[in-house]
Amino acid sequence: MARSRLAGAARLARWADAALGPGRGGPTTDDKATLSDATAERAADDLGLTAAQVRADWDTARLAGLIEVHGDNARPGWRLRAWNRDDSAVLRGWVALFDAWSLACPEPEGHEAAAVAEVVSAMPQVLSFLQLSAGPVPVEQLLDLLRQRVTELRTDRCEVPYDPAAGPAAPAEDGTTTAGTSTAAALGRETALRPAPATRATVSDPDSAAITAPEGPLADALGERTSLAPLLGWALRALAAVGALTDGDGQATLTPLGNWAVWVKLEQICVAAQSPAGNIEQSAEDMLRGCAQLRPNAARAEYRAWLAARPVGSAVTELLGAARGEDALLRGLAFEALRVVGAPAEPDVHAVLDEPALRPYALLWLAEHDGVDAEDAHEVLTRDEATWLWVDTAAAVTDHGEASMLVRHLEAAVQPTVPMLLDEVRTVGHPRTVQVLVALAAAHPDPALAKAVRRAAFQVHTGGS
Repeated sequence: MARSRLAGAARLARWADAALGPGRGGPTTDDKATLSDATAERAADDLGLTAAQVRADWDTARLAGLIEVHGDNARPGWRLRAWNRDDSAVLRGWVALFDAWSLACPEPEGHEAAAVAEVVSAMPQVLSFLQLSAGPVPVEQLLDLLRQRVTELRTDRCEVPYDPAAGPAAPAEDGTTTAGTSTAAALGRETALRPAPATRATVSDPDSAAITAPEGPLADALGERTSLAPLLGWALRALAAVGALTDGDGQATLTPLGNWAVWVKLEQICVAAQSPAGNIEQSAEDMLRGCAQLRPNAARAEYRAWLAARPVGSAVTELLGAARGEDALLRGLAFEALRVVGAPAEPDVHAVLDEPALRPYALLWLAEHDGVDAEDAHEVLTRDEATWLWVDTAAAVTDHGEASMLVRHLEAAVQPTVPMLLDEVRTVGHPRTVQVLVALAAAHPDPALAKAVRRAAFQVHTGGS
C-alpha cells in the first residue's frame, strides 16, 4: 500500500534525477525547493500529467525523502535508491509523509498560529483514539475529544480553557477526561506524531505548494459550533491527503496504513518508556558510556529505546558527534548504535568517509548495510585503514579493558607476524600509537616480543625508523 501511495512521487523523483541533475537545469527559481512553472510544464509533458499533478507529486516526493533539493540541483534521496530492494525504506518514506501531514493542505484562513499549533499538538490523541476504536468514529465525537485536549494543553500552561463557557473537562473516576482514552491521552502528550516547529512554520509560506487534498463531507459535518471545527476539518483533510484516513457520512476511519503508523508510534513510546538501563534522556556520549558494560543484546535494546525518544536525524548527528571524540570505545559503540538506526543513517555515514578517524568504521558500516557478511566486511578496508582501526580498537582496550584483552587483540591484526604489524603501526599515524604499544609491551608475557614492542614505541615517539 505504501508503494502504491508513493508510486507517483517515486516516478517524478526518477524523472527529476534524470532531467534535473547537475548541468541539466535546475528545478526552482526561488531557492525554496518549489518547482518553477517551466519545470512543472516540462515534467507534465514528459510524464503525461497535469502541472497540478506534477506539483503534488513533487511535494510528496520531497516530504517522503524520495528527492532532495540542494540549491538548483535535485538528487535522489536514499529511499529512492533503496526503493526496489528495501520495503522498509518505502514504509519509512510513507511514515515521513505521515509525520508531515500538517504540510499537506493549506490551513484555514483567519486562525491564530497558536490555535493551529494547539490542534497539531492535540491530533496525536485524536489519531490514537481512532486507532483504539478500530472503526469509523463520528466527527462530532472527535471534535469533543479535540476540544478536551486543547483545554488540557491550555490548563497545563495555566491558561483559560479554549471554551470558557464549557469550563475544563471534568475528569472521570479513572483520571481521564473521556472513558477509555487514557492510552490516547498518554500518546497525546508525546511528540512522536508531531512535526518539528521549524517545519510546521512553513505552512503559511505563500510560495509553498501544497499536496492536492481530497475533498469530502467532513467540513460540512463539523458545523460551526466552535472555531475548532474548521481546524479539525483541515487536519482530517490533510491526513486523508497523505493516506492516513478516509472520511464519509460524517465519520473518519484510519486506513490500514494509518492504523499501522499510529500503532508503530505507540510502540515507540512504549519502548522509550522501558529503557532497560535508564539512559533514555542522556546525551549520546553518556548513553554510550552507560552501554559500555552491557551485553550486546542489552546494549541494542538500550540503543533502540534511546533512538525511539528522538528524531532520527538529530540522533544520528549526535551519535557521529560522540564518535568524533577522543574516546575510541565510544567511536566503536556509536557505530554499533548506528547499525540499529539502519538505512536512514546511510547519507550521514557516507558523509564522514573523508574523516580519517571515522573512515574505517564508516566503510565497515556501509559494507554491512549493503549486505556484506560481517566477517567479510573488513575486506573493504585498505591495509593502512585496517591497521589504523587495529590501533584505534587497541586504544579502547587500553583505556577500558584488561591487559589480557590487549594481548589477545594481536590476533585481530591483518598482518601475519608481529614484526610486520609493528612496521606498519609505526607509519599509520594514529595519535594513540605510542600509548598502545607501551601498554602492549607491559602486558605481553613474552620478554623478547615485549622488548620489540617497546623499541617500536620509542621509535614512534622519537620519530625514528
